[in-house]
Amino acid sequence: MYLSIKRLLDILTAITALTLLVPLFIPIIIALRLTGEGEVFYRQNRVGFQNKNFQIWKFATMLKNSPNIGTGSLTLRNDPRVTIIGKYLRKSKINELPQLINLLAGEMSLVGPRPQMKVDFEAFPYDVQEIIYKVRPGITGIGSIIFRDEERLLSVPGRDPRQFYVEHIAPYKGSVEIWYHNHLSFWTDLRLVLLTAWVIVQPESDLHFRVFRDLPRLPEAFQTS
Repeated sequence: MYLSIKRLLDILTAITALTLLVPLFIPIIIALRLTGEGEVFYRQNRVGFQNKNFQIWKFATMLKNSPNIGTGSLTLRNDPRVTIIGKYLRKSKINELPQLINLLAGEMSLVGPRPQMKVDFEAFPYDVQEIIYKVRPGITGIGSIIFRDEERLLSVPGRDPRQFYVEHIAPYKGSVEIWYHNHLSFWTDLRLVLLTAWVIVQPESDLHFRVFRDLPRLPEAFQTS
């Protein structure tokens, strides 16, 4: 029942937000067009609802050929592939706002598991892959909140980013997305939206672990990084 209501709320949210954000989008579009490589939007294949591929929308924040340069799908802190304007858009999460188009199209939900590139999705155990996208992927969600600074975890000197992702980040991401699947409700989604706003202004906060006390514990590798 809630999934039907959730879709209606997504449509209303997308229409309202896209209408209200036009004054913000116009200067961003002009700035992106006049700087960097002149790209405004970035579209990339992601694994989505029922494990079907779709193209996610974002404001362009990196060089066009970034997936084929350096660390590929993984972005590090102070990554040279990120443009000057892109740094500010990524830090504020404004680069994610064009996903409202995916929201309106039914490819994403406001809250849900973060949609992954295929190479990163396949780092999840198979049984986790089968469960994660039984609901639509989200613009935000518990994974987005916990891994809002994933770049820091991947940028520790001497650490192999891909190996650390596969061995530590992917298993934990999978466990928290399974947690979300098991706790799916309007109340959970509302709290996650409010927590998303909170961690944007208080990025060091761990309030989500106090709000949701049964979340899987952070791996020791994260705590000592």
